[in-house]
Amino acid sequence: MPRLLREINDRAALELLLASGPLTRGQIGDLTGLSKVTASQTLARLEERGLVEVVGEQAGNRGPNAALYGVIASCAYVAGLDVGPEFVTAAIADINGEVVAEVTAAPNGHDDPVSVVHTAVVKACRSAKVALSRLRGVVIGTPGVVDPRTGDVRFSFDLPHWHEGIHEALARDLRRDVTIENDVNLVAIAERAKGAARDVDDFVLLWVGRGIGLAVVLGGRLHRGRSGSAGEIGYLPVPGVPLAEDIRATPGRLPSLAGGLQSLVSAEAVVELAAEYGFAASTAAECVTAAVHDGGDQAERLLDEIASRLALGVASVCVVLDPGLVVLAGEVGQAGGASLTTRVEQAVARICPIRPQVVTSELGSGPVLRGAVLAALEQAREEIFAS
Repeated sequence: MPRLLREINDRAALELLLASGPLTRGQIGDLTGLSKVTASQTLARLEERGLVEVVGEQAGNRGPNAALYGVIASCAYVAGLDVGPEFVTAAIADINGEVVAEVTAAPNGHDDPVSVVHTAVVKACRSAKVALSRLRGVVIGTPGVVDPRTGDVRFSFDLPHWHEGIHEALARDLRRDVTIENDVNLVAIAERAKGAARDVDDFVLLWVGRGIGLAVVLGGRLHRGRSGSAGEIGYLPVPGVPLAEDIRATPGRLPSLAGGLQSLVSAEAVVELAAEYGFAASTAAECVTAAVHDGGDQAERLLDEIASRLALGVASVCVVLDPGLVVLAGEVGQAGGASLTTRVEQAVARICPIRPQVVTSELGSGPVLRGAVLAALEQAREEIFAS
């Protein structure tokens, strides 16, 4: 029992320091409920383990200054990766979550996922001057379906070489546990920690970019589904729109970009739609941004149509899950801002009895990478707490 109590106290103090930053012994005692003696013993153990050190002093009203204790940032590092068809970005962060290095590399014709990931992680570690062996967590974000039972990518149109066995091969190559996670799920993790869904237990995040994807968070936990396919909303059947199976056999069409809801609101579909309203641009973000700033009748009609299409997916999710909060992310969601979210709210209310709050993502650039780093930090901290 004494050992268990020590472990509980150590974890409580370490979690507090990670969440709040440097604190005095007295503050740690007050916030954890530990006595001064127990707080001192706890800090001594954490210092002995190389996890905590004195980082400064806090002036007091009476008597000598109190020592400020903080977590030693270099006691552990993690790697987060955002893997796409054209670029791989890797970031190294210390245990406090501070990113100390970030590198972006092109696969340059290398199809082997193990080689691509290994190269990116090694480059990032060299840039950070951190040995590969010091990584306590590695999380990789990829488009596609990730099977939660095996940890492997079951299907990804953009990454055809990611298949069964890659998860184990990566762990063997990097000599540590590796987690592969759907990229939109990682965005939801970052959104709940740092963005528009801060501390919200039930919400969905709709990603509208080259493809369309959904992340579901229920009770503060990601809902992946039995096979990892929860959130593949691009395949949602829509009246009047061909099913994916009807388009697969059509020459010249990409199967993942055609059929179902994805045919209506992918970036490619938005560019085609915008051209019909007189807003021609090379990307969906540019089209939507131009419409938002234009303010004319055609711009209003374009935004109304995009919102109506998005509402088909949002309403379908809301009548099943009733999440309360919907976050629009990806290039279309970011570009549309409040002009789009307001319209989506109204369109959903017209076609179903639920009116969720719809907001724009607050994450800015690199949301997948941010989510990967946060997920890796959670793993590393849990390992430290349990050690």
